Amino acid sequence: MAVTPGLEDRTTVSASQGRDWLDPPERLPDTAARCPTPITQNPRSSFLRRAHLPMSRLHIAITGFGGIGRKVAELLSARADRYRREFDLEVRIVGVCGASAGLIDEAGLGPEALADRSRYTSGLSGQTFIDQVPADLLIEASPTDFRTGGAALGYMRTALRRDMHVIAISKGALVHDFPGLHAEARRRGRALKVSGAAGSAMPTVDLVQYNLAGCEVKSLSAIVTGTTNIILSEMMDRECAFADALAEAQRLGIAESDPTLDTHGWDTACKIAILCSAAFGDVIDVQTMKRQGIDQVTLDDVRRWKTQGVMPRLVGRVDRSSGVCDASVGIELCGPDHPFARAHGRMKAVHVVTDLMGELTLVGGGSSPYGTAAAALKDLEHILSAQAQSKRLTSSA
Repeated sequence: MAVTPGLEDRTTVSASQGRDWLDPPERLPDTAARCPTPITQNPRSSFLRRAHLPMSRLHIAITGFGGIGRKVAELLSARADRYRREFDLEVRIVGVCGASAGLIDEAGLGPEALADRSRYTSGLSGQTFIDQVPADLLIEASPTDFRTGGAALGYMRTALRRDMHVIAISKGALVHDFPGLHAEARRRGRALKVSGAAGSAMPTVDLVQYNLAGCEVKSLSAIVTGTTNIILSEMMDRECAFADALAEAQRLGIAESDPTLDTHGWDTACKIAILCSAAFGDVIDVQTMKRQGIDQVTLDDVRRWKTQGVMPRLVGRVDRSSGVCDASVGIELCGPDHPFARAHGRMKAVHVVTDLMGELTLVGGGSSPYGTAAAALKDLEHILSAQAQSKRLTSSA
């Protein structure tokens, strides 16, 4: 496949000091004059299809380079030796971008380059970035917009059209058009992985797709939003009002300044919808899903629940007794013997009822940026393992 002129000797696209992490710096030259011609096809799309050569390379792009994206980059760097040892593969980050600026270097971007805000180019974002970044795989971590799919939807669609594998951390694009993205990935023979978007450190999708593949899942319930679980735990522990627990969570940096995506139940609804699509093949409309948040919980509720000896948990539930997914989100009161009562603070949990394997409960997988980043890297390892297995089968045929 032909390589776009100038791509093979591309150097880092740099910029002067920005006001914030990826905010555009002042008075930069026109982006189009500073960036190479956009690539219409991915020159590296055959990276693991070709005959095995010593130390092949995998080029990774990260979109939505905020807190989670930076943790992904940090872990990729820390695990570089493992990828060389286990897969004979040099993994490089070759591009990152935020909402308004980005950085591309096919030679690879190490921690120092990624931390240097002066090297980022204003305007190297959105379609401009994804059209030209020379990557084999995209890790998408943009803010969630489940109503339109947001920037993540464009990133993922273009990445798949350019024959990149996609690992999604952002939920919005998956909620908005999982069937379309999944179909495009299959058509291209690319992977679409969603662990970081559907429970992060709690392996909900993998649990159903891999561990329970030999049976039928009848129902599933899960605590998948760490922020709401922290707030409810705080309310019960301190016997305080919702506003006080939320303020403390915001002070600690756990809850967003606008926490409504979490506290109104939307985050749980999105994750349950993604789980239904990825694990069961059912499309769920989050807008019409029965949904209850925690923002209406009162101090009187807390006192009554403490007297009753129960723990409130915001739970996403999937009932498959009819053969399709009936999904909902709401507060459930768990007695002291219920495993969800032990999912305290940042912890998450999932409970599955099957036809042949009985009931299974997992508790743990605390909510944290590193946990979410590690879930994305788990998806990466699954992709690399599948590719390595395919190559072994091909070579032995």
